[in-house]
Amino acid sequence: MTAPVVAVGTDDGRPDFDSHDVEALADDLLAILGPRGVSMLPRALRRAARDGSGMSPILSAQDLGAPDLVCFPRTADAVPSIVRAAVARGVPITTRGKGTGNYGQVIPRFGGLVLDMTSLTEIHSLTDRCITAQAGARMITLEQTAWGRGSQLWMYPSTVQSTLGGFLAGGSAGTGTIVHGRNHQGYVEALDIVYATDDAELVHLEGDDAQPFVHTYGVAGIIVGASVRVEPRQEWRCVYASFASHREAFDAAYDVAALEPKPRLLSADGPAIVDALPDDPAFVSGRANVRGIIDARVLDQAADILTTASGRIEAVREGIAETVKLSTLSYNHPTWWLQKAQPDKWFHMEVRGDALVTRLDEVESVYEGGMLHLEVGHEMMFGMLNGIYHSPQQVIDGVAALEELGVGVHSPHQWYVDLDADRVRALAEITDPKGLLNPGRWM
Repeated sequence: MTAPVVAVGTDDGRPDFDSHDVEALADDLLAILGPRGVSMLPRALRRAARDGSGMSPILSAQDLGAPDLVCFPRTADAVPSIVRAAVARGVPITTRGKGTGNYGQVIPRFGGLVLDMTSLTEIHSLTDRCITAQAGARMITLEQTAWGRGSQLWMYPSTVQSTLGGFLAGGSAGTGTIVHGRNHQGYVEALDIVYATDDAELVHLEGDDAQPFVHTYGVAGIIVGASVRVEPRQEWRCVYASFASHREAFDAAYDVAALEPKPRLLSADGPAIVDALPDDPAFVSGRANVRGIIDARVLDQAADILTTASGRIEAVREGIAETVKLSTLSYNHPTWWLQKAQPDKWFHMEVRGDALVTRLDEVESVYEGGMLHLEVGHEMMFGMLNGIYHSPQQVIDGVAALEELGVGVHSPHQWYVDLDADRVRALAEITDPKGLLNPGRWM
């Protein structure tokens, strides 16, 4: 069953606190963190009230909330003390990384405390199996560290500046997903987490015990550190090919996806989206584009597939900087560039299924001006269907039409928990008995 496109909030979940509780908590946090670790300045509050939800015209039109204060722990040991203080005062806690998510999940709906984790950046260890780091470590830093030791992350998000904790709490896919699936499918080896209880402490969880806290948007626990899987580094080549039409490009991408070893990332766009992307000789105006991070052992096979499908190889590049650059042009980033080129015009829906290729024309016709950005996923095609925005109802009406075509739909215009919500809510009732962690996330 598809969740509503526009979240109106049938479950308020508003904690009972007031300005006196906030002021008392501010004093508590000053004692724990010092004056540089706590802020109620308007500039800090405005920053903590924003994330990537500006990509959604539906969310942009809503008042999603704002914090009353922000704190910045610099040691992992400080986090349990912060949580105990907030729980004692009854003030809600919304945990934040870089704020790169697109759904408003790190915007505090009912105010309270924003717990900014971006100062917790230490990388503890790297083995042949996993890398262990604090929640504020950036994914690009983890990938660079792994490459330096002959390894690579199983996956990292297209927004490579995202933090480890933010990606595990809110993200689900990225570079490497073609091989390993989403980040709730074995990517996480262990978590250090803090529950919102009176006696909050740092809890270490491994394997199956850690998995329930992945992709829960911080409603069931605060991720302070994590161990995630790595694997031996492969020799990658970044391949860019242009096509006369996106039909040819999408069909070619579908075929390249069957190569073994599999690509690490594979994206495709039609000419209109390509023209909105950053200037690059590999992007030819008026032509569609396929770009992928391809194992060097099958580079010639990939080139044969692309050229046999009437494609033209525009560039072949190598090195970590090039793989990261290509990653930042995947998933919803082409939509962002499209919106930047033509502000206040476009919206997008997340879609999946082979119908994106086999019934492309029908899929794109669902929304006015429909243009699909295609990603090859784990045993499935998925992408972002862009359309010209008029109203929330127009967006809603298209969902049924897409489902009729065999397309799975996930709305990026929401702020609620939508993956295993009943299970997550049952977990949160144990780990957050007062309902203080990122409240108001249920439909």
